[in-house]
Amino acid sequence: MRASEQELLARALALAAEAHAGQTRKGSDVPYLGHPLSVAGLVLEFGGGSELAAVALLHDTVEDCPEVTPERLHAAFEVSITRRVLALTDLLEGDTPRRKGPWIDRKRSYLVSLADADPGTRLVAACDKLDNLRSLVRDLESHGVDVLERFTGSPAQTRWYYESVREVVDDAAPEGLRRELDQLLERLTRFVGRASPGG
Repeated sequence: MRASEQELLARALALAAEAHAGQTRKGSDVPYLGHPLSVAGLVLEFGGGSELAAVALLHDTVEDCPEVTPERLHAAFEVSITRRVLALTDLLEGDTPRRKGPWIDRKRSYLVSLADADPGTRLVAACDKLDNLRSLVRDLESHGVDVLERFTGSPAQTRWYYESVREVVDDAAPEGLRRELDQLLERLTRFVGRASPGG
């Protein structure tokens, strides 16, 4: 990895660490920063370069961190990084990290945005959902279906959303990534028997 790539990742990690400081993953005491770190690792593992790994580190900052605006990202990083982070941001026009629109509207908008995104952005999305599904399925198998109560969407909507993202990222995800997503989705069906955007 070239020095310029290392420097890019260091800057992205510094901003992500600052932005997610004090945040934890849903229903746990695990620092939230572990998630973007895991996603960045998966991106590199599945063939993405340093720019996509930087996007992975930053992918939830605009969505979840009030101090990180699109303007701040644009001032700090290449326009392509900002564009990709915004394509992965699950907010409607007028939303803020503290005041978000209806869950189903945000998810439908995200899926449309993702379908229009370049393959690199969809690879980051696939790695994001892989890390989320690993955590979700592990918690379900350890603690049972009550885990699903931590999510805004119903269990049927949660399954629908993950299956929909899996379909959208199909051609951007290497075979090993697609296979693991499919295995995790199959394990999810043991706890959520029906997938529906309507609940």
